[in-house]
Amino acid sequence: MKAIIIGAGLGGLLSAAKLSESGYEVEVFERLPIIGGRFTNIPYKGFQLTTGALHMIPHGPSGPLARLLEDVGADVEIIRKKPTAVIRIPRKRGDTDYKFGHKDLLFEDFKMPFSLINRMKLAFYIITTRKNPPSEGSFYEWCKKHLDQDWTYRMSDSFFGWALSLTSRDVPVEEAFEIIENLYRYGGAGVPLGGCKAITDALADIVKANGGTIHTSTEVTGILTDNGNVKGVLADGQEYISDLVISDVGHSITTGLLNGVAGNGDIRKYIDEAKKLKPSAGVKICLSSDKPLIGHGGVLLTPYGKRVNGINEVTNIDPDLAPAGKHLTMSHQCVLPENLDRLDEEIELGLQDLEDIFAGKEYEVLLIQSYSNDWPVNRSSSGSDLTNITPVKNLFVVGDGAKGKGGIEVEGVALGVENTMEKIMEH
Repeated sequence: MKAIIIGAGLGGLLSAAKLSESGYEVEVFERLPIIGGRFTNIPYKGFQLTTGALHMIPHGPSGPLARLLEDVGADVEIIRKKPTAVIRIPRKRGDTDYKFGHKDLLFEDFKMPFSLINRMKLAFYIITTRKNPPSEGSFYEWCKKHLDQDWTYRMSDSFFGWALSLTSRDVPVEEAFEIIENLYRYGGAGVPLGGCKAITDALADIVKANGGTIHTSTEVTGILTDNGNVKGVLADGQEYISDLVISDVGHSITTGLLNGVAGNGDIRKYIDEAKKLKPSAGVKICLSSDKPLIGHGGVLLTPYGKRVNGINEVTNIDPDLAPAGKHLTMSHQCVLPENLDRLDEEIELGLQDLEDIFAGKEYEVLLIQSYSNDWPVNRSSSGSDLTNITPVKNLFVVGDGAKGKGGIEVEGVALGVENTMEKIMEH
């Protein structure tokens, strides 16, 4: 059996590695000159920066991505150290910024700023909704109804801004509770030694070791079909025939590659649904410092920032991601669609946040990166993803545009790949 993968991002390489391990002949096509997409390293001034992700695996060595890496035999070590997440709040009660100093709460103590009555409600809802999660409305609407307090909105916007590049108004409540359930199930974040590139390189090695081929600087310009069945792709003017095709470029681009296939009503409906998908956008700011800015390898959530949602300092776990004696710190902030045309202002607000959060500490801004449109944080925002299956037989979609339910970023990519592999192996 022959499988073609469109795109050598994390989802494409996970799929390619799994299929090559299962006996498929695999061929991967990547339009960029490098593999990894938004999940690889950028060498810069001795630092290992990233093309997108922040060298952090949301559920560390026990989550879906780690499970799938182990399944395919990828030689990668993911390190989790406590604390896995900390929340930075103003020191003085009633303050809404960091001007008068700050203190840090462990993530598991997030309930402390709640009123007594809301702490009691929270305990009740955590127990009851894990068994019967709500299914309608946004997480913000659920909070408005049950836990209407400033801290609720600050904390949820910080967490979802960091994890999904969305606000609580944009996260369906069902998806939110699935994510919360996965936090209980899998635990907190970890850092892969060697960064993102260690993972994508290990997957590429597996594909090649099993006889697969990875083409770079080769763009797929069409998906070939015959009577509603996929039959291959068109790349650089040449037809490549296969038994199945997996796209790692999201549903919207995938439908464009169908080259106007009219097909049946299901295909037309799929194309219309793909057009409605909205990517999520964000900004990452990379910092260099001689001394630690955070001092631990977990996530620093910043619910009182103007824009910054969270920060990590991965060199506290893997010092080799920076030159000797240096630290690498990366912040992430969600960018709302209405602010995309004012990106410079959004970045400036993020820089001001970092000045407040790290007041009195010395650092250098290494690089500022923005993610939107065709190079987004996610090709479709979490909770709005379409499934991995398409109405074209044996055509599947994986990656950050088709994540599994409740999966934070790359964990969702792994869940989507697992779902896809189950469907393929059924046949």
